[in-house]
Amino acid sequence: MGITIRTVGVIGAGQMGSGIAHVCSLAGFDVRLHDISEERINTGLATINGNMARQVAKEVITDAARREALERIQPAPTYDDLGACDLVIEAATENEEVKRKIFTNLCPSLRPDAIVATNTSSISITRLAAATDRPEKFIGIHFMNPVPLMQLVELIRGIATEDPTYESAKEFISKLGKTATVSEDFPAFIVNRILLPMINEAIYTLYEGVGSVDAIDTAMRLGANHPMGPLQLADFIGLDTCLSIMQVLHEGLADSKYRPCPLLVKYVEAGWLGRKAKRGFYDYRGEKPVPTR
Repeated sequence: MGITIRTVGVIGAGQMGSGIAHVCSLAGFDVRLHDISEERINTGLATINGNMARQVAKEVITDAARREALERIQPAPTYDDLGACDLVIEAATENEEVKRKIFTNLCPSLRPDAIVATNTSSISITRLAAATDRPEKFIGIHFMNPVPLMQLVELIRGIATEDPTYESAKEFISKLGKTATVSEDFPAFIVNRILLPMINEAIYTLYEGVGSVDAIDTAMRLGANHPMGPLQLADFIGLDTCLSIMQVLHEGLADSKYRPCPLLVKYVEAGWLGRKAKRGFYDYRGEKPVPTR
């Protein structure tokens, strides 16, 4: 049998990391939140507080549940502060070098039986596991964004991941009240392997002048019943993240159908990364988003 998970470490207090800490604490897990500075940890804690307050306002959770959950999250300024964790989930930026460095530096601080996981959306689990001292206790646990709202979690086993690690991770996800789907360790796994080429194709459709931003998003919202259009979704994900996943697909599978659209590259080079940069396929600087093409 695998380890019973009670205390969860989260590395990275950004959008994904704070979302993971949020759902873990609400589900009754003790959480240790780590980032490269105290300031970033505090920003993450403020985000969690704000998002939980919204859930209280919508009557999704009670105010008592919010207060109890917040008390379960402790800042962890150093890797040594993660020493008591049963599971540590890395949710840093989607960059293989950064992630490998985190795992190399993190492992000496952990108990030998602790499980290490990554929230990567596209990078090889097997390769990342090789940067740790415990590839058999390493697994991909890929949450969808925004974590508190999305029901799915992708579980990805590396070549060395052992059954008890997988069973512990599966049990952990069910305690969060989420649904696990299992993916083989191939570039971008299941969701992003299907979703990102669709977004990339929407950008090609714009690039080739087949339709405007508004026409493309309206077409997919009303014609395919998607909750948001592909270009709006790209802005939400971040165009830099979209590009990095397309590059992983293109390099990893060497198929020209995964070639990132030149227009996507141009937007990223311009620093127009979507919602977080206030400009992408839409301009977010005014009252409401305005298409940029």
